[in-house]
Amino acid sequence: MRVDISEESKLPTPYGTFRLRVFREYTQNIEGRECELEHLVLRSEHLGEVPLVRLHSECLTGDVLRSLKCDCGDELEMALKSIGNEGGMLLYLRQEGRGIGLFNKINAYALQDQGLDTVEANLALNLPSDARNYEIVGEIFRFFDLNKIRLLTNNPKKIELLEKYVQVERCSIIAQSNQHNQEYLQIKKTKMGHLL
Repeated sequence: MRVDISEESKLPTPYGTFRLRVFREYTQNIEGRECELEHLVLRSEHLGEVPLVRLHSECLTGDVLRSLKCDCGDELEMALKSIGNEGGMLLYLRQEGRGIGLFNKINAYALQDQGLDTVEANLALNLPSDARNYEIVGEIFRFFDLNKIRLLTNNPKKIELLEKYVQVERCSIIAQSNQHNQEYLQIKKTKMGHLL
């Protein structure tokens, strides 16, 4: 795996002042085309022996536009608050739409508008329900010499995949549901095994 690592800079935020670094991954997208993904690592000054960690896959609609169709923006904000208070690290992974990309994600949204759920929509587009790859996370954990983490997640598959790199203790992160994302959250629980 080829990875470039940026210098580190300070980033003051409403949640605290963090250290920011970018890991540029040379990889292939879902269509098999060569691409570069620039993942952000935001961390507190001192990580501690067993840091609080959040792997957050990019969600432009939820994180930036504050879409009510998902829980992504709320989980990101909750994670930043927790990491700001306790110390730790946020890995902001450029894997939009569970790895299918923004273009495909919006096509999946259109199918959801017609009544399909999030899993059915991806499958109708001949895409996997979750195409994310966490190999870069192993590189990041090695760079920061992490052996054990407290992971903010509800996704047992994520825990299983990360345990080949570090020892994982799960910390729950439950965002408030609303009328627009209740079915989405139910599908995450029943079809994707999330601990909600």
